[in-house]
Amino acid sequence: MSGDIHLLIVDDDERIRGLLKQFLMRSGFIVTAARDGKHARSLLAGLEFDMIVLDVMMPDVDGITLTKELRETLATPILLLTARGETSDRISGLEAGADDYLTKPFEPKELLLRINAILRRMPQVPSESAGPKVLHLGPVRYDIDRGEMWRGDDLVRLTATESQLMRIFSAHPGEALSRSRLVEDLGRDRGQAQERAVDVQITRLRRKIEDDPKQPRFLQTVRGEGYLLAPD
Repeated sequence: MSGDIHLLIVDDDERIRGLLKQFLMRSGFIVTAARDGKHARSLLAGLEFDMIVLDVMMPDVDGITLTKELRETLATPILLLTARGETSDRISGLEAGADDYLTKPFEPKELLLRINAILRRMPQVPSESAGPKVLHLGPVRYDIDRGEMWRGDDLVRLTATESQLMRIFSAHPGEALSRSRLVEDLGRDRGQAQERAVDVQITRLRRKIEDDPKQPRFLQTVRGEGYLLAPD
């Protein structure tokens, strides 16, 4: 997957920035590189990107802070690059709105796999004449064909991963899906860290769906089985 896909690489290390740009351009992507958060902001003000690959440790504004800032207006997929291995730091990035993370050092091929996994479209839900085109979740409605979520007349902005999760759940309304299955359907590597990452994304999604995210009515936890979408 590449073609006309435009990536923004943000890293303060000139050597790494150059190597990533060269490798990803050879892989068929259009690539623009930013040297820091300030440079990234100016590029984003004038250009649209399909995905942002963002280093966490930067001098002026760190990647997690920049992710939080960007998420106020952008749903563009974000992949964080971090030299930190601690789970708490990875979770902080996901809670800020990142779609995935990759710990340095990494193989360029692994970066390519992560990028393609995030960009890959989920298989379209097969439309059946009897099946609903729109799921109603209280005041929220989710248009399955368009992949859009609305609260009244307001469009609810979903990140790439949140959109993927809604597509998965919409294909199986009322069915409990295990965390390991969600990890697999999202195109992630298996493992407890990725299952924890799914928990974080579910928490973020509940904030957009539920009136009381701590007492979820529509995106429920089924003890011992996983998560279940229960539309009206």
